[in-house]
Amino acid sequence: VQLQASGGGLVQAGGSLKLSCTASGPALTDGATGWFRQAPGKEREFLAGVSWSGGSRFYADSAKGRFRISRDRATNTVFLEILSLKFEDTAVYYCAARNRVGDRTEYDYWGQGTLVTVSS
Repeated sequence: VQLQASGGGLVQAGGSLKLSCTASGPALTDGATGWFRQAPGKEREFLAGVSWSGGSRFYADSAKGRFRISRDRATNTVFLEILSLKFEDTAVYYCAARNRVGDRTEYDYWGQGTLVTVSS
């Protein structure tokens, strides 16, 4: 499975941004795709995930409210929309996937990351 993340960039605080993650290769059926981020000097943080079979969504407590995850099965794409961007949202955002049942934060395949920079 190969993952291609895109949609990052420089945005002003208070704005919104929608990141995309497109999967290619073997079909994702039983697993999930998730989004993480890593801010400078911090550990990688799980944000949200969506299952492929049923479409159920799950969020880290820190991501509830301003982050929305969605999927388009037709294009094998998962989106992460970030609302009311804050300076502390500045980070490299990664998408990840697994093609098996697993813990919500456990993934086997990783994209290259897309940088989101929030300006004040």
